Amino acid sequence: MERVDIPKKTIYRLSIYHRCLKRLMERGEDTVSSSALAKVAGVKPAQLRKDLAYFGQFGTRGLGYPVEPLAGMIRDLLGRERLQPVILVGAGNLGAALLRYQGFQKEGFEVVAAFDEHPETARQRGIAVPLHGADELEAFIAKEGVRMAILCVPGSAAQAVTNRLVQSGIQGILNFSPVVLETPPEVVVNNVDLALELEHLSFFVR
Repeated sequence: MERVDIPKKTIYRLSIYHRCLKRLMERGEDTVSSSALAKVAGVKPAQLRKDLAYFGQFGTRGLGYPVEPLAGMIRDLLGRERLQPVILVGAGNLGAALLRYQGFQKEGFEVVAAFDEHPETARQRGIAVPLHGADELEAFIAKEGVRMAILCVPGSAAQAVTNRLVQSGIQGILNFSPVVLETPPEVVVNNVDLALELEHLSFFVR
């Protein structure tokens, strides 16, 4: 499928739709209405129809969307026709926990290697993926053509490591470090600040 310019928020919702459609496929469902898919995805039906309009006129009024073809279209649009390689930098406690997570492959991603300043210490955390020293980072990215990275280094080192990743060709970073990273406009950074999320959550449980 030809690549389409889609807003970042829509890309995020398409990923959610794809996950919901996979669950429907596992249950043997052949079609799904826009209202039903919108409900399980947590959006309004009008928003879902607007997002799916990037595929053109798709679905049949009164019958809904064919589950498997729609999931295939979204998968192709998101580039998930094969496992996408990802590296992880910073194999400390958080990094090691993420490396033990089994859900990445289900969603189309494979962590192919991890990097740490102290790889021997990191290996003691039971990491199964290949673990390299931080000095091997640039050579590995160039050889393997990896374009995405998970960043779990301390805040004091995050920007310097990010600079190395960007200069090596990384185009997308999932940032678990507690700092705002400076990157060129063409590099996409998604921040995951666990402490900030808990702070937001605490407001609603007073």
